[in-house]
Amino acid sequence: MDENNIEDVYLTCEEPFIYKLLITVGGFFGAYTFILRGGVFCNAQTANVVLFAIALGKADWTRALHLLLPISVYFFGSFLSEHLGRTVKKFFFLRWDTLLIGIEIIIVFILGLLPKSAPDQICQVALNFICSMQFNTFRQVRGTPAATTFVTNHIRQVGSNLSVYLRKKDDYSKNKLKIHGSMIFYFILGTVLSTISIKFFNYKSIWGACILLLIIFIKLFYADRVIEREMFNRKPHGH
Repeated sequence: MDENNIEDVYLTCEEPFIYKLLITVGGFFGAYTFILRGGVFCNAQTANVVLFAIALGKADWTRALHLLLPISVYFFGSFLSEHLGRTVKKFFFLRWDTLLIGIEIIIVFILGLLPKSAPDQICQVALNFICSMQFNTFRQVRGTPAATTFVTNHIRQVGSNLSVYLRKKDDYSKNKLKIHGSMIFYFILGTVLSTISIKFFNYKSIWGACILLLIIFIKLFYADRVIEREMFNRKPHGH
């Protein structure tokens, strides 16, 4: 296939199915860390930055240093995913997107093995790291910018595009409404599933996210090695 003629063709890693599963995993992680691992959210860092600034204002240096850790890990995850995303495909037969999901599966599986007595910071930092890499790697669903670890922008986009659609009744804003609305729905679904599974499986409930990630990995692996092999050097939109 001539790559010069496929500018409007989207890769499997940009399909709605992948993004719906990814943000379900994001919701799963959020509930897990909040309920079982320290009452924090691992998906984004806005709250941590606010708390960090408050600690600085109070001259609570110990608290500030404690909060600087997840912020730094999130920063490093973004840096690493950007760097590897541009180089790793030269050495392997899989896209960085696929390799990242494989890494997530391994990390999440190990976290499920940790006993209750393990410091919560281990889980928090690990999930901060992979959420950062996931957020930076998966950027657009069929050309529409979309986060896979939190829903703040999706809520804003639903409100904005609903206003446009009510005025214009156009397909463009309708499609945006569907995309961002579905992302909110699946994030909530992931949170609900995580909350329910915690009741039955406690700390090992995080393995539920492994199942979702494995489905994503298999689909991306098949795309890399079979259906999109001739487009291996093509970058996903937004990169």
